[in-house]
Amino acid sequence: MILDGRKPAKLIEERVKQEIDKLDFTPTLATIIVGEDPASKVYVQAKDKACKRVGINTITRELPIDAKRSVLISTIEELNREKDIHAILIQLPLPAHLDANGITEFVYPSKDVEGLHPLNLGRLVTERAGIAPCTPSGVIELLKYYNISLDGKNAVVVGHSAIVGKPMALLLLKEWSTVTVCHIKTQNLSKHTKEADVLISAVGKPGLITADMVKDGAIVVDIGITKVGGELLGDVVFDAVNEKVSAITPVPGGVGPMTVAMLLKNTVECARRSKNWRANNHD
Repeated sequence: MILDGRKPAKLIEERVKQEIDKLDFTPTLATIIVGEDPASKVYVQAKDKACKRVGINTITRELPIDAKRSVLISTIEELNREKDIHAILIQLPLPAHLDANGITEFVYPSKDVEGLHPLNLGRLVTERAGIAPCTPSGVIELLKYYNISLDGKNAVVVGHSAIVGKPMALLLLKEWSTVTVCHIKTQNLSKHTKEADVLISAVGKPGLITADMVKDGAIVVDIGITKVGGELLGDVVFDAVNEKVSAITPVPGGVGPMTVAMLLKNTVECARRSKNWRANNHD
């Protein structure tokens, strides 16, 4: 079974549009992008088109690849102060000289559309209502759409980034999976991946997951996306792995549309939280 993300993403978009129609203001999402990462450009373009479809305003702040940390922080703080900006997205990855973990703390939690502020990540850990990172939450929604139960399954996540790998593991635990997280220091990666009922790769290394690393009948979710030449490639060798598994996401068209759809959903949630915060603080 091919886990096409475009179908459930369309349903989420329709629900988001209905929610926006009920609001007495128009949600606005601001994106900050530093440098010229090709995969980031693809995501930002897809995001802008989706926002337009559902009625979300967008603005983009583009900074040069050598932008100083102080410039990025001042840009974030400016957007924090703007009453008509309800959600802020810092497009990752950032250039090597900028620490993403330190930077995300400067976004107001109520405007943190990716759920990466320590307060929002803490809510995820403690299973309290909050804003969860778009890609991991999109994966969960995708599997639910196709009626794939995670209850009791052995789930292996390859990649332990703060934006995908770690929150992905937390959301899988919430669904009662038994979770293993692998990373660059993991020894004998295939030993772990072969035991996975659900294998999720989020590394960004084309061809990392080969057919001999996957158990027969497994469910494979490919989050990795890398632009090579004019082609978008995932972590999984799709054609070979597809012969062995019961379900697999394509790249593109799998997780990508779900990430964008969850961004729209989170933007509306941020808009509500941002407006409530200002009302409660008499601003």
